[in-house]
Order: sequence, then structure tokens, then C-alpha cells
Amino acid sequence: MAYINLPEENQLPGIRGLMAFRPETARPLNALAEVLLRDENNSLSRGERETIATYVSYLNNCLFCQSVHGAAAQCYLEDDGSLIGQIKENYEKAPISEKLKALLAIAGSVQKGGKNVTNEQVETARDAGASDKEIHDTVLIAAAFCMFNRYVDGLGTWAPADPQVYIPRGIRIAEEGYANYDPMNSIGK
Repeated sequence: MAYINLPEENQLPGIRGLMAFRPETARPLNALAEVLLRDENNSLSRGERETIATYVSYLNNCLFCQSVHGAAAQCYLEDDGSLIGQIKENYEKAPISEKLKALLAIAGSVQKGGKNVTNEQVETARDAGASDKEIHDTVLIAAAFCMFNRYVDGLGTWAPADPQVYIPRGIRIAEEGYANYDPMNSIGK
């Protein structure tokens, strides 16, 4: 049960109930997610960007966000969940590119606090092939997901424990994105 009184029809998990409660704030938040995670004008794949969002949400211990975005990453990466699990467990040993490992290191530093990002981390990412735009977007995705995670958990929303429940939402995100998000669809009560 959320900390605020959500109408019965808004008793949805995670950010969904909050977005149904305040659609006027949901629109810009979804527009930001759409640009950061799905925009075509990005050299990071949608799967890589969703992986960054998942990893930061995992570090923030936000069950809803790490599960939903992990499901989206699984769809994009054609993963059965094992790769996302390996990344959460220890991304440095996961079978991903050195560039993504370097970007996840930056994202992890942002999660602790923006000033934790070091010049060495940025240089390591550049040496692994990351562009300034990819570094920029990694920092912005990490920062945005710290906000999203704190929004979800700061209002005491609930999240289903079964990871399989999130797969339909991940598929929906992969197919339709965030721009036309309807919180009343998928992942029900």
C-alpha cells in the first residue's frame, strides 16, 4: 500500500499507480524515458540503455524498476534473464562489451553521487570506444533512474515479487515505448 491515498483504480504496482494518480507529471517523465531509452538517434542500443537503467535500479534496490527495465532489456537483447542476472551479480565478469562495462562503472558512480564519477572512468570508457554522447547519456540515464527509483520507493509503492510478471510489460515497452504509456495496461494487480 502506497504512503499516499491513491484511488482504488490507481492501486497499481510501482510507478504505474503514481502515474495514474498524476497524469500531468507522468507525461514529461515518460517523454524523458522515451528519449533516453528508445530514441533512434543514439549509438547505444535500446538494450544497452535499458541495461544501464536496470543496473542503476538494482543498485538502488528498486524492485519494480529493475524488474520492468530488466524485462525490457531482456526483450531487446533476446536474453532469457541470465545475462541481466550476470550483469547485476558482477558486470565486470558478464559477457558484454568493454564499452558497456565502462559505462556501467560510470552509471554505478552516478548512483552513489555525481561527484563519484572520475576522469579515469571517463577515459576508460573513451578508450573502450564510448563517445561523449554515450557518456553523457549514461550519466543522464543513471541520474534519471535514481530519481525514478526514489519516486517509486519514496512513496511506498508495491511491486510483484515474481520476475515473470514483468515480461509482458517489457515486451510492451520494446514494441510501443514510453511516449504513449497507459499505466492501466499490463502488470495488473
